[in-house]
Order: sequence, then C-alpha cells, then structure tokens
Amino acid sequence: MRLASLLPCLAALAALGHTRGDIIPAPPMATARMAHTATTLRDGRVLVAGGFAGVSQAAVSAELYDPAANRFLALPRMLAPRHSHTATLLRDGRVLLAGGYAADGTTASAEVYDPVTRRFVATGAMRAARAGHIAAVLENGKVLLVGGVGPDWTFLSSAELFDPVTGQFTTTGAMSVARESHAAVRLIDGRVLIIGGHRGRRADITLYASAEAYDPRSGTFSPVGGMRNRRHKHDAVLLQDGRVLVMGGSDERDNRGMYRSTELFDPRTNAFSEGPEMQRERYKHVGSAVVLPNGQVLLAGGAAEAELFTPATNRFSLVAGAVPVAGLFSAVALIGTTDVLITGGYGHDRGPQAAAWRYRP
Repeated sequence: MRLASLLPCLAALAALGHTRGDIIPAPPMATARMAHTATTLRDGRVLVAGGFAGVSQAAVSAELYDPAANRFLALPRMLAPRHSHTATLLRDGRVLLAGGYAADGTTASAEVYDPVTRRFVATGAMRAARAGHIAAVLENGKVLLVGGVGPDWTFLSSAELFDPVTGQFTTTGAMSVARESHAAVRLIDGRVLIIGGHRGRRADITLYASAEAYDPRSGTFSPVGGMRNRRHKHDAVLLQDGRVLVMGGSDERDNRGMYRSTELFDPRTNAFSEGPEMQRERYKHVGSAVVLPNGQVLLAGGAAEAELFTPATNRFSLVAGAVPVAGLFSAVALIGTTDVLITGGYGHDRGPQAAAWRYRP
C-alpha cells in the first residue's frame, strides 16, 4: 500500500487518540503470576520470577523468555518463594531478588540469579524484612532498597544498600515518613527520587503527595517539592530530557478513585507540574511503563489497553488494535530495541494469569 493511501488512515487514528503499533499474544508462561518481576538480561532474554500464584501462595518458580524463539524456558526454582519483591539487574549481569512476601509473611531473604549457570544462589539477608518496597541501582553499582511493609503490617521508612562485591546489606539514612506503594526513579544527577505512596491500612491509611530524594554522597533523604495530587500504586519513569513522568495511581478508594492524571518533576527546580491526561485510568502498575529507545514511553499496565506517551507532542495515544492485557500487577520488560514483553497480572474478573503479550511498534 502506498504512503499516500495510508495517510488518511493515520490521520483518523491520531484524531481518535490512537497510535500505530500492536500488542499480540505471546506463548503463556508455565505459571500464573501477579506481583512478580520481569528483568531484561544482558543477552536480551527476560528473567520472570516469583509472584502471587493463588490464594496465599507465593511462587517459587522462575522462567526465562527467549525473544528469538518466542517462548518461555524452565529454570531451577528460586531458593525461596516470594511476591511483591524487587528484582534488580546488577552491573555484572546478575539479578538481585530481594524481600517480598513468603509463605509466612514478609521476608528479609535475598538471592542472586546467575545467567551463566542459570541458577539462583544465596546472598546476605536484608537488614529488615520488607515487601512492596522499591529498589534502584546507584551510580556506584550498589542497590538502594527503600520502604515497604514489614512484619505485622508495620510500614517502613528505613532504607538499606546492597553491595554486589561483598553480597551484604548495610543500613543507610531513613526517609522522613514510612511509605508503601510508592515509586522511585534515579535522576541524571545520581539522586534517587521517591514519590508518593501511603502508610497504614483501610480507615487508617494516609496517602502522600510528598516526595523526597536520596543523595548517595551523604546517605540521606531530603524533601523536594510535593505533587499536585496525593497518589499511591502509581508509576514513574525518567524521560530522556531528565524530567520524571509520574503516571496514574489512585486515592484512598483504590479502584473507585483511579487517576488519568500525570505530573512532571523537573530536577533543576525540584518541582512538580501538571502533565497531560492519559487515555485510560491506571493503578497498580508500578514498573510497567517502559521508556523506548526513541524516547516514547509505553504504558503497558494498570488497564486493559496500552498507550504511548510522546514527549515531543506531550500527548498520550492508545495503541491501535491492541488485544486486552491483564493490567494489574503485571510485569513488563524491554526486549531488543523496540519490543516489550508483558507478563501475567490480574484483571477482567480473573485472578493471576499465565498469559503473556508482546508489543511491536
């Protein structure tokens, strides 16, 4: 088909808030999962690990997605079951899996996946048992782990550092408040921005519009400008121009208070400004937005439809023709230079799903 004949179709899609690209089904995983992790390895394959697999059941299994063969490969079991944990790619190509919920509650255990041997090996335990926390790699290669929930529903303000050389965790400065369901982004200047979240449960919940930044040089957190809206269960990514895009989340009402709103944080002024509205409300989607090499951001979680943010136009557009995805607590990873793998999650009145999808521009 000639370009001239395509132009009216593309214009129509743009007018409807759609963009090109598609999401197609991929072969399913061996295990249904939500609140799991997906980590792109240096060889382009994706490690999918743990997750909530059913009623009070944390998965101990892991799988490896091979994008060239478009299939999942079995891996040896993890050393411990876990969901709502973090998985962090280390500089040497290994992956740190830390904390989460195990069979008997939150855990301080951690392990490392070695892509050379395709096995999980033990490493030092965290200083505090935590789940629903965040992790970010610092410029020096250490991993910062912040906040989350501890035993007996204690909400944590504490933070710690993992040293890949020694395999040990050490305590660092604490946040000003305890946070769960928060988001974190490492800024170009090396600081780690911690955004929003909550402490407490149900009637005692407190949501935050506040944000603070961790300075690895001093090992301390300092407040930065607050968001325009209190939000938790949101997502955030670093744009190529150095700003941070904060997306979605909800208020205290959870699925009855989901947001379409976004905000932009400028590290030069330490201030948030209002961003464009998304095409769909989204929450429970932390870690499911991926910055593509062309600078666009694919939002692949939090709703049944994916959309793209284009910084040049400051607009969100739905991915045209996309099949429905599970949406909530899914795990997403970039594969190659253009494609994105979307795995598991729950939604559409169904629990954890084994389904997987692949975005292609």
